[in-house]
Order: sequence, then C-alpha cells, then structure tokens
Amino acid sequence: MTAYQRDDYIRYRIERAKETLVEVEKHIENCFWNTAVNRLYYACFYAVSALLLKNNIEVSSHSGVRQKFGQLFVKTEKFDKDLAKHYADLFEKRNKGDYNDFFDFDEEAVANLYPLSVEFINAIAKLLDDI
Repeated sequence: MTAYQRDDYIRYRIERAKETLVEVEKHIENCFWNTAVNRLYYACFYAVSALLLKNNIEVSSHSGVRQKFGQLFVKTEKFDKDLAKHYADLFEKRNKGDYNDFFDFDEEAVANLYPLSVEFINAIAKLLDDI
C-alpha cells in the first residue's frame, strides 16, 4: 500500500466512523437497540483501525485491533484509560447482542453508550490530527 493509498484509507475509516454514528441515530429513533449497539461498536472499531494504520500498524482481526490499541495507546497513556474501557465494553456488548439469543438492549443502555462513543471517536480523530 502506497502512502497515498494509506492516507486515503485512514480518511475513509475515520469518516466511516462518523457516518456510522449518524446511522446509529436512525436506529435509536426506530428503537433498534441491538443494532444501535452493534453499529456503535463498529463506529469505534473504524476509528481505532484508522489510528493504527496512521501508525503503520496493520492487523487482521477485531481482537488484534483491540490488543494493539491497548498495547500501543492505552498502556502508554497516549489514550485515556477510562475512555478506552468503553471500546472494550462495546466489543463485549456487541457480541452479546449479535450472538446471544433472547438478549436485548434497551433505550437506557444505548442512551448511555452513544455519548461515550461520540467522545471516543472524537478523541481518536484528535489523535489522528496530532500525529
């Protein structure tokens, strides 16, 4: 991947994260709570993927993205530890909502997760601008 392609991909991923937040708003309006949680996770995943690629780190799995993010940004205190816990929490919640039968999120859960996801993505975007 050339530097030009890499920069395009980074921009694409952070924009995809922001667009996915808009998508989540529609799921909230329609009371699709599990889908909203799924999309919140993916919005954050897209942002973290952009950050890793900006730092020339390529991973091929969701677990790899989480592990490298923790290792290189959270443990080194380049990213707020409490806010990073939100990403790990979303991963677990997304798995429950997607793969556990008879498990449903509710409005309150999504109302708590949405603003943290916005904050998380904004923090990643700021890191991308600062690097």
